[in-house]
Amino acid sequence: MSAHRPRESSSFNLAFLDIMFCGFGAVVLLVLLINSNTVSLRREIHEDLRAEVMRLERKAEAGREHLLEIKNSLEQTDEEVLVTRGRAERVLARIRELTEELTNLQNRTLARKEHVNKLQSDLQTLDTTHRRMGAEIKADQDRGRHVRRFEGEGNRQYLTGLKLGGKRILLLVDTSASMLDSSVVNVIRRRNMDDASKRLAPKWHQVRQTVSWMTANVPPASSLQIISFATRPKSLAEASSSGWIGATDKTKVNGMIKRLNQIVPGGGTSLENVFAAAASLSPRPDNIVLLTDGLPTRGKDQPRRSTVSGEQRVKLFERAIKKLPRNVPVNTILFPMEGDPLAAALFWKLAVDTRGSFFTPTSDWP
Repeated sequence: MSAHRPRESSSFNLAFLDIMFCGFGAVVLLVLLINSNTVSLRREIHEDLRAEVMRLERKAEAGREHLLEIKNSLEQTDEEVLVTRGRAERVLARIRELTEELTNLQNRTLARKEHVNKLQSDLQTLDTTHRRMGAEIKADQDRGRHVRRFEGEGNRQYLTGLKLGGKRILLLVDTSASMLDSSVVNVIRRRNMDDASKRLAPKWHQVRQTVSWMTANVPPASSLQIISFATRPKSLAEASSSGWIGATDKTKVNGMIKRLNQIVPGGGTSLENVFAAAASLSPRPDNIVLLTDGLPTRGKDQPRRSTVSGEQRVKLFERAIKKLPRNVPVNTILFPMEGDPLAAALFWKLAVDTRGSFFTPTSDWP
């Protein structure tokens, strides 16, 4: 057997390998260094990008919040615009109303100026009239106690002696057919006329004027009542009234006068019924004024005969005065009727017995 000889190693081979390994190691080290730097750089870039993204996200969130605020503000602005528009419309409407009112005020101002000018002219006229009527004003002052104005034809105011005092004055007005005229023939003739002609009869017109004069001359503190009568009495006061009306209550007094003017004379005359009605009043009168033209033609009830004699009329009168309330003066204004000669004497005696008055007016009184 041959012995093995030890292998001889080449120094070149070892050196090359060392070089190769060293180079490879250097490459690996270089790669590791480069990779490490790249990873670090990439991490830094990633961190920067993440921070940028977060910043952008915060900015976007802030932008969205701001956009929402703007949207809410815009909606609120739209509401305010609508409210403002409504207010503007109301303001414009109010301006139009004020303009119309201003125009009306200007027109009224012009009208008032014209009215003032007219009043000034009227005042001048009244002043002239006042000066011209000085004497009449003084006469009116002398008649200041009158509660109503009354002027007869020619301003006649005769001395009558008629007593118009008292707290409750009762006027009894005869409205029988005989009040149409002073003669029997004319009474029959006028009785066949129409109602309008009957109301215009001179005698009946004088009676109504006398009543109007008396209501104007009673004391202001007194009360009045007017009762018309033919066969039955009838109060001329309003149905809602208690009967007695204040003398200064012109509306109600004029109402009684108006109702008297509407009466058409007709029928017979019953003093007994009207005196009984006067006695039944509560409170009772303290002064009675009787306006008639003669003695009664009937008593309480319808007479059996159509004609009444003078003697019967006297008996009817004597029976009637027993119905009068006691201690009350009776003032008689007699509008005389022909064919009744005892009437004046009996009514004068009634005035004396009751402490009243009696007179017969002329045809032109009051």
